[in-house]
Amino acid sequence: MSMRVPLVWMLRGPKAGDYAQLQLIARAMNVPATTKQLVFKPWELLLHAFPKPTLAGLDRSRSDALEAPWPDLVLTAGRRNELVACWIRAASGNHSRIVHVGRPWSNPRRFDLVVSNRQYLLDDGDNVIVNDLPLTDLTESTLAPERAVWGAKWASLPHPWTVVLVGGDSGPLVLTPKWARELADRINARKDRDGGSILVSTSGRTPPASADVLLQTLKGPQFIYRWPSSDPNPFRGMLACGDEFVVTGDSMSMLAEASATGKPVYLFDYSDAGLTLSTLRWKPLVHRLAMSIGPVRMRRDVGRIHAALVQAGRVRPLQQVPDGPAKVPSEQTSDDLARTVQRVRALLER
Repeated sequence: MSMRVPLVWMLRGPKAGDYAQLQLIARAMNVPATTKQLVFKPWELLLHAFPKPTLAGLDRSRSDALEAPWPDLVLTAGRRNELVACWIRAASGNHSRIVHVGRPWSNPRRFDLVVSNRQYLLDDGDNVIVNDLPLTDLTESTLAPERAVWGAKWASLPHPWTVVLVGGDSGPLVLTPKWARELADRINARKDRDGGSILVSTSGRTPPASADVLLQTLKGPQFIYRWPSSDPNPFRGMLACGDEFVVTGDSMSMLAEASATGKPVYLFDYSDAGLTLSTLRWKPLVHRLAMSIGPVRMRRDVGRIHAALVQAGRVRPLQQVPDGPAKVPSEQTSDDLARTVQRVRALLER
């Protein structure tokens, strides 16, 4: 007798990176999954002071309907989705299983499984997996179609191709124009020495003033993708075609994906030690306060992943003169994905 195909919902909030992680798990499980687009009211954060299953923070007129038949599995990520996921489970008569990806704002015991990584201060447990990095399924075969398309578009640019993946402000990290100029100067110095071209992609977190300085300072043959853009996003093409990568230290997903290519990866760290003019802003100050007084499960320290990757030789600091190329990464990312899928399938079997 064949087993029934599970009904899977992916809760899609405002962050594309969160949703990409959910899609990856569903794809690796080889099960169809329905996306539920969620739009939230501005004050939904207040509901987390006394968290309970609720749709009160949801703008239901702009969100997809949440109604029976209820799912067997809810894949979710991000603070905003947490209380909605718990509401779905309650509405299903506790039938639905919840898999939360990333950092939980609620107590991890509220979820059937938490899939986290080492930037968050969680420990492995009965319902918690702590992977080294955010999940990725990048391989030679999955990137081959991108390599063919984008490689042809950039064929006129001389090698080596240095891919620069630029994030921006995140927690205590503030990508100021000063840091942007330093990044550009260091890349220019590498190009003066090694030749080749620069393929640059900014992101939704890149401050416009810093993007201006970076793009105006970079020299030599280059391709620029400045977010937002109506042009096709070349991100996977860059991962497929790059000869080496420079990645800003704010995005663990970009570091994971660049490391998975097996090419040299250089980390641009722009963390300020102590309080500076750049960190004396509302968001960095709030982040520092939350990290000092908030529950341990909510704390984030990207430096833990930076240090582990540097120690393993999988990335090298851009600010230091490298004594050799970064190592080709192990199959750890594939192991993490396989282990995660195994745990999720075990939930459904129960």
